Amino acid sequence: MVVAMDKQDVELLGLLQQDASFSVGELAERVGMSKSACWRRIQKLEEQGVIGHRVTLLNQESVNLPLTVYVSIRTNEHSERWASEFQKVVNALPEVLEVYRMSGDLDYLIKAVVTDMPGYDNLYKRLIKAELFDVSSSFVMEKMKHTTELPLHYLELKK
Repeated sequence: MVVAMDKQDVELLGLLQQDASFSVGELAERVGMSKSACWRRIQKLEEQGVIGHRVTLLNQESVNLPLTVYVSIRTNEHSERWASEFQKVVNALPEVLEVYRMSGDLDYLIKAVVTDMPGYDNLYKRLIKAELFDVSSSFVMEKMKHTTELPLHYLELKK
């Protein structure tokens, strides 16, 4: 569900996507409103589910996880029991950052971070406990663009 927003809401979201550590005072000043009004807007955006989480993004190399791997999975099993078991397996793997059920030739796509190739092999051995049919992995050689900021220009502003 798309939430109706005005220009100040969009400005707040843009600033928070850039740096969630801005104080309410800094945000209020930048968007031209009082601290209390700014705080109420942020609370409302959280209640509406527009703001899902406020987190700190770590540098993966600094925490000894320099290798990003995308794991493509195909399965012969499409039952609820298998899907539930697969979800338990991937949820138990802290190296797994994202998991998507896909259309097309792939059934699932996983993004994970590991220390090195032996670290990937260890992850692979834990992952295949989910009884997979086909696993193919691709390793990131160069990060050309990475952002967590969603484009906000698609929002229709309240009148």
